[in-house]
Amino acid sequence: MSTQQSTPVSPANERRALVEAIVASTVGTTIEWYDFFLYGTAAALVFPKLFFPKSDPFWGQILSFLTFTAGFVARPLGGVLFGHLGDRVGRKSTLVATLLLMGLSTLLIGFLPTADQIGVAAPLLLVTLRCIQGLGVGGEWGGAVLLALEYGHRGRRGFYASWPQAGVPLGLVSSTGVVALVQHFVPDEQAFLTWGWRVPFFLSGLLIIVGMVIRVRILETPLFRRLQETKQVSQAPIMETLRDHWRDVLLAAGVRVSENACFYLFSLYVLTYAQNVLKLERGFVLGAVSLAAVIEFFTIPIFGILSDRFSRRGTYTCGALFLAGFAFPYYALLATRDGFWVLAAVVLSLAVAHAPLYSVQASLIPELFGTRVRYTGASIGYQLATPVAGGLAPIIAASLVEQFPERSWPLALYIILLATVSLVSVFLIAETSRKDLSD
Repeated sequence: MSTQQSTPVSPANERRALVEAIVASTVGTTIEWYDFFLYGTAAALVFPKLFFPKSDPFWGQILSFLTFTAGFVARPLGGVLFGHLGDRVGRKSTLVATLLLMGLSTLLIGFLPTADQIGVAAPLLLVTLRCIQGLGVGGEWGGAVLLALEYGHRGRRGFYASWPQAGVPLGLVSSTGVVALVQHFVPDEQAFLTWGWRVPFFLSGLLIIVGMVIRVRILETPLFRRLQETKQVSQAPIMETLRDHWRDVLLAAGVRVSENACFYLFSLYVLTYAQNVLKLERGFVLGAVSLAAVIEFFTIPIFGILSDRFSRRGTYTCGALFLAGFAFPYYALLATRDGFWVLAAVVLSLAVAHAPLYSVQASLIPELFGTRVRYTGASIGYQLATPVAGGLAPIIAASLVEQFPERSWPLALYIILLATVSLVSVFLIAETSRKDLSD
């Protein structure tokens, strides 16, 4: 232990370790969010017919989205569980566990029998596996961003921590892209409902192996190793977080409300909205979401750089203001039903309206907490918003459309309300871009 402390690390080795940590966190995040988004795509397109076949189309869609919401309810529990392990045992081993849990649950969904085969047991099993997914992804985010943040803690943390966030649109484009590809090769709808939808879930088994090989190779972060060497690891990180950082946890949740809810409106519910309300071709909108996710992969690090150059709060505030201002134009562009303008709406919603919020969160939220409780505090604050924000967003949107058919203004006002919550929260939060994380 003392040898490790006294052995100098060359700049080249330190740089290589940082790059390996960023790659490991980004690739692992991509795989886990491929699994999570794949479920959302299936919930929008096929699960109503497979697991709720006796319900009318509206309630079948609502019930399907409720199974999707179950994963969000489980995410705070995953944040608490894996946050505790991450602050007690270490970032690396916890990330390996979340990847394995997420991948296996996704693989098993591909083997599930449908309601026509085993009745009510089918949706119950689906909800169970979805909750396991939620536990895994609830612990994934905190560890992934901490891996990049704590390796690059000396500077440019906003840029480094944004890379795991960039893995999320990669996971989205991978899931929607694989579904679109399977639909292309299995154009018959009955064949797709029978077996085609299962193929993307089976693919998760291969992705688990890739992610595990990459993550097992990395070392523990230097900041957590320092805690271990000096025997300052927290013995009760959950209690310590709730006692000393409860305000930061609540503000982190408030900051996240608009980003989390709007992401699922822009990436998931738009598939249902375009198909059922606008009567657009499903494949076209899937392609538009995929393109938007590819572009967002590049814009997320850009906003990370801006948060380093200027401030976390300033960059986040500008993003939330743009989101609020874009709400009405977004639905107006979709309402044209013109391919170019629909594509423009989808791309702007993810790559410009969502990206600055999602990028800055990766540094803003973890920097609120000390190394002793950073995994726990960041995970709880981040995941606390998910059940009422992202989990309910598709259901609230579907209900608004049912209540106000042919009118998009209630959906736009919903986005503005979400943005307002985040603006108030970020106004009350501390600026963290110049904070020394090694203290």
